[in-house]
Amino acid sequence: MSKPYKYQKKGAGRHVQLPEWLQASEAWATMKPGPRALYIEIKRRYNGVNNGQIVFSHRDAARSLSVNRNTVGAWFIELQARGFIRMTKAPHLGPSGIGKASIWAIEEEATFDLKPASKSFVQWKNRTPA
Repeated sequence: MSKPYKYQKKGAGRHVQLPEWLQASEAWATMKPGPRALYIEIKRRYNGVNNGQIVFSHRDAARSLSVNRNTVGAWFIELQARGFIRMTKAPHLGPSGIGKASIWAIEEEATFDLKPASKSFVQWKNRTPA
């Protein structure tokens, strides 16, 4: 006899996975909470097949994190400098004059066009004197 909870089981739902090796990296360990929260928000938009096509603007990031949109700009720059994300397409005005958001790739996963993950944050070293 099978267990009743297995019938029509839907699963646990979506989640954001932060592997231990990522969290153990120096780039992650020395990063402030703001950029960490932004990375989690970017990763929430990754569905398993859209890496390199993650659309996320500064305004959307600010709205998601409940901060001013000028605040998240420095966080995007820090995540890029440490090697966690890469901009695949810069923001621009579309043909009708409506702005198009930046498109991002997470560096810990392979992109949609099967380019391997660079994981450049693993080689990142803190350059400030102790």
